[in-house]
Amino acid sequence: MTEKVALPGDVVSQAVEAHSISVLSLILDASWVVQLVMIILMLALFLTCYIIVLKWRALGREARLARQFEREFWAGGSMEKLYESWGPGNKKSCGMSELFTAGYREYLRLLQTGFVNSNDVLDAVNRAMKVELGREIDHLESHIPFLATVGSISPYIGLFGTVIGIMNSFIGLGQSTQQATIASVAPGIAEALIATAMGLMAAIPAVVAYNRYSHSVERLVGQYEIFTEEFLSIVNRQIASDRE
Repeated sequence: MTEKVALPGDVVSQAVEAHSISVLSLILDASWVVQLVMIILMLALFLTCYIIVLKWRALGREARLARQFEREFWAGGSMEKLYESWGPGNKKSCGMSELFTAGYREYLRLLQTGFVNSNDVLDAVNRAMKVELGREIDHLESHIPFLATVGSISPYIGLFGTVIGIMNSFIGLGQSTQQATIASVAPGIAEALIATAMGLMAAIPAVVAYNRYSHSVERLVGQYEIFTEEFLSIVNRQIASDRE
């Protein structure tokens, strides 16, 4: 009676059937080092998604309110009414309105103290608006460096888990007294690939969001700087008209 010889494809199918591999089982059976790597990457992915949603809403609100403020500012109304509607404590305030509030408040303070030198007034208003611009930049850029950090180091953290998983596979293979099969090597290799995949899952959205939000912040800061120069020109014209 002849013995049936198993073909290579049959060996693979038998190994897979004998050792059913799932992602969850690979994560649970992984070494503690690889599990720690996976936990770190999943936490980084969760925080990245949270920051993406948070900054999307915040930057969208800033851009929308900036457009609204610009329409009202250039509509030709009085600055007093604009200051009352967009001034301190107003819920619809935005970065551009905060710049206007800081500059106009300093302008009024100098007028009340009797300053008549236009250069001194312009310098003081400019300094007040520059200080407020720095605060607004810090506010706009908050949490964005975290996205850059995740996008930079997540692939390397995943690669570290990959190296550990492959090392465990070959160490276990070297200590085994049985014949090496795909079933004995596959779990460790799959474990390593999961760590790599998690690193990419955390890095890709972080890099995309960082590039997108950095561009949005640059556009808003550019608008704020242009508005500062325009407001200073208006103050200069106002001072010149008051002298006449």
